[in-house]
Amino acid sequence: MLPFENKILSAAKRADDLLARLSLDEKIGMLNMKNCAVPRLHIPAYHWWNEGLHGVARNGKATMFPQSIAIAATFTPEYAFEMGQIIREEARIKHTHLAKHGQRGIYCGLNMFSPNINIFRDPRWGRGHETYGECPVLTSLMGTAYITGVQGDDSEHLKCCATLKHFAVHSGPEGLRSSFNTSVCDRDLQQTYLYAFRYCVEKSDVKTLMTSYNAIDEVPMAINRKMLVDVIRREWNFQSVVVTDVATAANLVNEFKLCEDMPEALALQISAGVDVCCELGDQIPAYLREAYDRGLLKEEDIDRAVRNQLILKFQLGLLDPMPETDYSRLECKEHRAVSRKIAERSPVLLKNNGILPLKNYNSKKIAVIGPTAADVEVLRGNYSGTATKYVTILDGLLETFGEDQVIYARGCEIIRSKTELCGEPGDRLAEAAVAAEQADLVILSLGLTPEFEGEAGDAGNSEAGGDKASLDLPAVQQELLETVLAAGKPVILLNCSGSSIAIPEEKVDAALQVFYPGPEGGRVIADILTGKVNPSGRLPVTFYRSTEKLPPFEDYSMRDRTYRYCSENILYPFGYGLSYTTFEYSGMMAENCPEGIRCQLSVCNTGMYSGETAIPFFFRHENGPAYEPLKQFAGAVRLLLKPGERQEVCFMYPAEFLQFADEQGVFHPITGEITLMVEDQSITIVRP
Repeated sequence: MLPFENKILSAAKRADDLLARLSLDEKIGMLNMKNCAVPRLHIPAYHWWNEGLHGVARNGKATMFPQSIAIAATFTPEYAFEMGQIIREEARIKHTHLAKHGQRGIYCGLNMFSPNINIFRDPRWGRGHETYGECPVLTSLMGTAYITGVQGDDSEHLKCCATLKHFAVHSGPEGLRSSFNTSVCDRDLQQTYLYAFRYCVEKSDVKTLMTSYNAIDEVPMAINRKMLVDVIRREWNFQSVVVTDVATAANLVNEFKLCEDMPEALALQISAGVDVCCELGDQIPAYLREAYDRGLLKEEDIDRAVRNQLILKFQLGLLDPMPETDYSRLECKEHRAVSRKIAERSPVLLKNNGILPLKNYNSKKIAVIGPTAADVEVLRGNYSGTATKYVTILDGLLETFGEDQVIYARGCEIIRSKTELCGEPGDRLAEAAVAAEQADLVILSLGLTPEFEGEAGDAGNSEAGGDKASLDLPAVQQELLETVLAAGKPVILLNCSGSSIAIPEEKVDAALQVFYPGPEGGRVIADILTGKVNPSGRLPVTFYRSTEKLPPFEDYSMRDRTYRYCSENILYPFGYGLSYTTFEYSGMMAENCPEGIRCQLSVCNTGMYSGETAIPFFFRHENGPAYEPLKQFAGAVRLLLKPGERQEVCFMYPAEFLQFADEQGVFHPITGEITLMVEDQSITIVRP
């Protein structure tokens, strides 16, 4: 047995031995995301690119969960952890069984290019629904929970690993991302854009980190040695693998115009601290060899990159015989139940004049109208796997109310003026008007799909390269809304989107933010509308009235953005969410302790329905510098209470959250008066 084959040795010692046995060309063959096999040492080919944002993605059957923004709306990191555990198990199952059939390429590996922990700073950004919202603390908690679920608690023996992306200061515009330069002050850099990255690195032992496309202060992230070495390696003590986003070397040549050719670009990335260059095409190893021959790439940098890779491969067991896995566990009943549980707790009730939950509609006609009612993409979100079955909103309502009760009309398209190619503009409006007239109640399903908001190149139907030009519903949907309202029937609005939409709340009787809810979304929505499930989701992003008072999209300053720095133009605030029942909060108390501030209060369900609630805890530093956040989220506690039931809640405001960055980006514990806020309760305590 050779030393690198000895599983008793540490991954680092095995990697050192194997590295010494590799030739220069064999090492070069491992620098791209598509690793070449080394048959003489029994090293199989490997592809670093796989996706697991909300379930193992892009390679067939897998358990699909609600999109990330919907998971964030639960305000319950434990759900991200549970999802991560299932992703870990299913990724290993798929890898093992596919490898037996010789499939070791893209989307077959054990490196999940997830989670996306960029801050959803501007509602126009199309990829925001991949994130956990606008709050660095909520993002930190969700991201750490996801990573811990995916990787487990034994870093030397992993089944799967997570990837923090996109590092850093990256949240649109999508159309400019390949050459965009971001410039932010030190305070915003530390307080907002790096906060979750640092937290996740320090708390979760995450094994992979991905560079973003953009530049920071004119230096593209893939060659930004200050960020990749000084910050993450030396300051944060990140010890594992840095990968680039796909085609960043090509962008250095074609977009940033900083390199003459691919050999130079690839060499710059490796020498700056990158371990895996994610480039498309089989010619990448030849480019890397040319870079070495031209003196652009040093063998010591090659060895560092390959060593980091090999350590992680040994930790993942990729260079050892594969254990058996149970294929029947893939998208099994138990896993689907977890997805359904999360989906039930993610929709956010925005408005309700008393019409919900629906009662006594068993003998009445219900019109289901709108372009997202029968749309499968609304369920999926982007970066998704393939569910065995999808239950659309229309399907769920048909199951619940029966075909004889439901009248369906599409009404319009998402943005196009007509449904049929040879039709006339507004060709489905009359049908919608008739359906509304014939019904006693209208359920109007509007919004977007990932085809209209998402990543540049994927959201091909977007009018702004994947981003939104406006927060308003598309014009054709506004026309449909007015047509339906003219019938004079009660209207319940379902908004399907991964981002802030200017909901026309004053025109409808109830409004429910659905997000992208996963494969059983239709059943979940039906259960919420009928009261089988009491909504408990909360907005992980601010819903603005319009973009008019927002800073320019390209401006990365946090001033006048998100709940932490903006108090105007708010339609629904961060953390907002209604229930069918009412909760009374009382008896709030707080005391300082070494761990932070311990807070207690009593919560009572004073309504008629049993209900869950995720209680968000905020704080505000009184008399602090003007640049500090208006308030800051610190965590949440989820409760289930029956009518009349009361429970005492204890929450610890962690000391690590009770600090803000100064203008130089240096964090200081906040002292003096701190106001703790829980719903309608608040208490001020002096922090020494």
